[in-house]
Amino acid sequence: MLQTSPHSRPLINLPNALTIGRIIAVPVFVAVMYFLEGDFGRWIALALFAAASITDWLDGHLARAWQQQSRFGAMLDPIADKLLVAAALMMLVANGTVTGLHVFAALIILSREILVSGLREFLASLNAIVHVTRLAKWKTAIQMLAIGLLIAGPAAERIVPGTEAVGLALLWLAAVLTLWTGSDYLVAAIKHASGDEGS
Repeated sequence: MLQTSPHSRPLINLPNALTIGRIIAVPVFVAVMYFLEGDFGRWIALALFAAASITDWLDGHLARAWQQQSRFGAMLDPIADKLLVAAALMMLVANGTVTGLHVFAALIILSREILVSGLREFLASLNAIVHVTRLAKWKTAIQMLAIGLLIAGPAAERIVPGTEAVGLALLWLAAVLTLWTGSDYLVAAIKHASGDEGS
């Protein structure tokens, strides 16, 4: 029986389709945040963000379960994640949900995403891999929860007072964890750049 090489698999399988769908959802999410005002717009934006966030977990889970990992998916998945987070944070700052010193938490998260993208590309050129830690996964979960609460914002505040305060507190926690987990990539890059590949 002929064996199908992983390199010959089609680019568009279900996990990859979910990732592409997440990218397509980003401009839709931005349009909803920008054009739809009031509680209705907030809930629709939250629904879009939540659906996109779920596909972030689902596409990776399905790719592993169905053995449909591909270089195309590995390339596109982190791009989709960063586009979603960046768009959400920028819209939250633009509409005044995240203001004052809290903007620095958003800036820390965005800066880390850009830095890690560059470091990953550098490490990949050296065939070096930095594995995702459990703490990094917790960071992502806290970050997504914080952004979701802030997207709901005033709409959720009218139902559960204190929602925005919790969202901002979690955003700062995510920012701190962002710095911590991002240091793994920075240390690995410095070691490889200096020629020291020891642990």
